Amino acid sequence: MNWPLFSVIYAIASTVTIGVFMIGALVTGFNEIAHIQMAVAAGILCSIPAGLFFTKKVGSITGNEEGYKV
Repeated sequence: MNWPLFSVIYAIASTVTIGVFMIGALVTGFNEIAHIQMAVAAGILCSIPAGLFFTKKVGSITGNEEGYKV
């Protein structure tokens, strides 16, 4: 797997997913700190499959699926 590409895509995906979950929690009235922490944890966990999926897609498009060869 292309780990440098995964780290960039994961950073973007986790930021977006955490933001969506936090806004969802705040809009629905879950505005205590424990609820926000659960939204952040759920966002971090849900962005891992998204990062893996998009890393494989971008790697197959660019032809560099295995990352850097040393």
